[in-house]
Amino acid sequence: MLRTLDKENLIDLPAPVRSANNAYRYRAKHEKPEYHPISERLSVIRPIQIKQVETQAEVRLFRSLLTHFHYLGYSGPAGENLRYLVYDCQDRLLGCLLFGAPAWSVACRDHYIGWDEADRKKGLSRIANNMRFLILPEVTVPHLASHLLAKISRRVSADWQDKYGHPIALLETYVENTRFQGTCYKAANWVKAGETTGRTRNHRTGNPKAPIKSVWLYPLSSLNHMLTSGVQQS
Repeated sequence: MLRTLDKENLIDLPAPVRSANNAYRYRAKHEKPEYHPISERLSVIRPIQIKQVETQAEVRLFRSLLTHFHYLGYSGPAGENLRYLVYDCQDRLLGCLLFGAPAWSVACRDHYIGWDEADRKKGLSRIANNMRFLILPEVTVPHLASHLLAKISRRVSADWQDKYGHPIALLETYVENTRFQGTCYKAANWVKAGETTGRTRNHRTGNPKAPIKSVWLYPLSSLNHMLTSGVQQS
């Protein structure tokens, strides 16, 4: 918004000190990761290892994976987030997952929870958005995606508690209808709560500005207790 106002000469912004996101994006283009194509049964490559991204080398790998192999790319999440790398039992790279801040207001999600506006403001911090989910090209393992979703759902709240001091009660994700059907989420027992309108937070009227997406939710605990009371649990 500030850049738009500056472009229209309504305000004067100082010159940027640095452009971190662009620097990361372009640097990642020179770091395309190598991996092994895998076409095996899930039972052969288990147990699957899901590791939190912690070191700088892991950060670079995570960023590069999404930059090169995910259609949405990666510019870095804002706010609380967790990043994971996924490996098989032989330490072969399979993909990655990113959880971050939830959407501010989604009618079908809020109706599913039973929120009014006051509840939503209190409860948003208890939702994590599965912003990116990548299984690498040429990794073709039946049922791997739903297995990963089930496995991560059993630990993400505790990981969030360890990192940020509060748990997560609900996972959400948004699936573009023209690209995907949400099959792996359905197989992992996520609930389709409805669809977005295509209008973004900054474009609430007029023609839709974004693709229509299906809204998938996965409760991790009692929604009424954790999302409306604000009581922290371990």
